[in-house]
Amino acid sequence: MISRRGLIAGGALTAVGALTATPAHATAVEPFHGIHQAGIATPPQAYAVFVGLDLLPDTHKEAIVRLLQLLTDDARRLTQGRPALADTEPELAMTAARLTITFGFGPGLFAAAKAESPVAPLPSFTVDKLEKRWSGGDLLVQICADDSVTVAHALRVIVKDARSFAKVRWVQRGFQSATRRNLMGQVDGTIQPADLDRAVWIGQGPARGGTTLVLRRIRMKLESWDAADRVAREFTIGRRLDTGAPLTGRAERDEPDYSQVNRLGFPIISEYAHIRRAHVTDPGLRILRRPYNYDEGLTPDGKSDSGLLFASYQADIDRQFVPIQRNLGKGDLLNEWVTPIGSAVFAIPPGCTPEGWIGDSLLS
Repeated sequence: MISRRGLIAGGALTAVGALTATPAHATAVEPFHGIHQAGIATPPQAYAVFVGLDLLPDTHKEAIVRLLQLLTDDARRLTQGRPALADTEPELAMTAARLTITFGFGPGLFAAAKAESPVAPLPSFTVDKLEKRWSGGDLLVQICADDSVTVAHALRVIVKDARSFAKVRWVQRGFQSATRRNLMGQVDGTIQPADLDRAVWIGQGPARGGTTLVLRRIRMKLESWDAADRVAREFTIGRRLDTGAPLTGRAERDEPDYSQVNRLGFPIISEYAHIRRAHVTDPGLRILRRPYNYDEGLTPDGKSDSGLLFASYQADIDRQFVPIQRNLGKGDLLNEWVTPIGSAVFAIPPGCTPEGWIGDSLLS
């Protein structure tokens, strides 16, 4: 017969075992070295933080190189589940959880290094209401993992080691659901470029293997979206909310048929539906979408402070991202419920070898 004491003890041991069990994702590791940086074509992780840094005054090329060498060493260690040098919480580094740390250079970094910048600030768009606190930046660090503590620890290490060279301009935290739904209930990121060599990776020159990033902070007006009925929501997007299928199809991956009309002769997918306005005919001009939700709680007047951190990767911003954004600005029905409030552009250098550092092909 099992005694009450034995039952309690057994239960306690079971609880301890549950607490000490290692989830499968905890030890999963993404490679750091290679022609491309990780965190771009990598399957999206559950948590992300984007941190924008501004170089301190009079930080010149030699100091920038030292900074990048230091941060590269941090990243190659942390992403493999090893503590950074002088890591004050080395135990937190042991849960790799598919950690990726991706670096991007803004126009200001190239100016400080007296090098020609391959990226420039975006032109103004009619839908923008940009706030300085979410825009710009000389250096981007994108940190993603399947464990929120892993992300927080990596962020702390990176910011601490960058402090002698740069100051934090902004920090933006995001998360994803397993169903890839954003906070409007839409399945996000269905249409992606099939050929990354054409659409995403730069194919020649010192930036070969790199790409560019446009990061947009898009606020959602969830209170007014809640007031719209399901028909209006699906008409606005051009897709069904339950399956993500286009209104002309049955499954999420079905190709939208923009020629289909209803019995009255009107297009089933409206001329101003979001997916039609964002549609790109040439697969080589598509953008790689890697969006994350953000939720900062409530504003002082009790409204949701929520939205999307829209990360768009493409080989050429002017040929790919800008035309899409201009087309959206001309009549996208979704503009009634979303507003871009932050914007930043970065050149994403290629990856590096075990002996190299991120940016060595651009700044050596």
